[in-house]
Amino acid sequence: MVIVVGSGAGGATVARELALAGIPVKIIEKGSSIRPKKAFEHYDPSDEGIDLLKTSCVGGSTLVAAGNAVRTLEKELKEMGIDISHEIQEVENDLNVAPLPDSHFGNGTKMLMESARSLGLPVQKMPKFIRSKDCQPCGKCSFGCPQNAKWSAADFVAEAIEAGAELITKTQVSKLIVENGQIKGINALKNSDEMEFFSEIVILAPGAVETPRILQKAGIDAGKTFFMDTFITVGGVMEDVHFKEEVQMNALIKMDNFILSPHFSTFLSDKLKEKGFNDKDILGFMVKIGDELSGHVDPNNVVKNNTLQDVRFLAEGAAVAGSILEKAGVKPDSIVSTHPRGAHPGGTAPIGVVVDQNLETPINGLYVADASVIPIAPGGPPLLTIMALSKRLAKHIISKYYE
Repeated sequence: MVIVVGSGAGGATVARELALAGIPVKIIEKGSSIRPKKAFEHYDPSDEGIDLLKTSCVGGSTLVAAGNAVRTLEKELKEMGIDISHEIQEVENDLNVAPLPDSHFGNGTKMLMESARSLGLPVQKMPKFIRSKDCQPCGKCSFGCPQNAKWSAADFVAEAIEAGAELITKTQVSKLIVENGQIKGINALKNSDEMEFFSEIVILAPGAVETPRILQKAGIDAGKTFFMDTFITVGGVMEDVHFKEEVQMNALIKMDNFILSPHFSTFLSDKLKEKGFNDKDILGFMVKIGDELSGHVDPNNVVKNNTLQDVRFLAEGAAVAGSILEKAGVKPDSIVSTHPRGAHPGGTAPIGVVVDQNLETPINGLYVADASVIPIAPGGPPLLTIMALSKRLAKHIISKYYE
């Protein structure tokens, strides 16, 4: 049997692959099973001084993802001896990744795309894992899809269960059971009751904050580095644009130091409402960077500092975003920015430092299959990369232990 801790993009993928291969799998999830449209109620509180977006529930943060499927770090991982090109293609096929049809592009997004093109910027439609026939554009992708039109890791969990896997919810891993350098199982808490689960193959995938804390308790030096793909949203006033109701992040502009994507933020709304404007009048752009590994996770805190390079890249992106917004007709004196936030925490158990090329830790049989293993910030949605690495891990485990 294989124990998988966590049911987000990485945990759900590796559990599904193993279960479909006929291997007994037990999935341990801290959160509960929820309806997708209620996902916004399960955001985790952020540590003081850091605004980090992540959730605890079956399916994890994929339930509040915008449905973006961008290839990231494929080249960088290949240079480290890890070729995930085949697995990324498998994931894209599994999720039916494709841009949405023109019918799902609102006027605000179209104006931003046209303005960016007129400035000579490389604009493309965002590849999505959203079922267009089920999608009724409402702008609520990051709150949990009301129509359940978006793939989430909960779908893979359901497939794993159908193939024989067992899901145990509302159960948090407290520590690992290790004997003579070999994993033997986990200790966990469920409603204050202590539980033990035994296996000589354990895959940690509870996320880049919880994974290093579990590893630290086992004496592994994890959590020394941390990234979160820092982002801001820049926006302003265009009366009656109704951008808030559109599919969010439906276009992509890739630059050397940042990416841009159309985005509505409630923080923009709060600032502009003070000036007497309404949500229907706001048009915005997300500016996202691959931040430096200038943070750490310890047992009680998540610490992240913005470096000079991070600040410079955000400023560059904000300037470009402002130019596009103004070109589109946004009132220049209304343009404001949100504070920096983090969307993709990772880098806390990086490949080559904490885990090897097969994602195994120094403890035999103990693996990691979440964003913790990503060695540098992708500066874009890491979901495909996490899932591709998890598929690759499943193939390794099947080959090593079951063939």
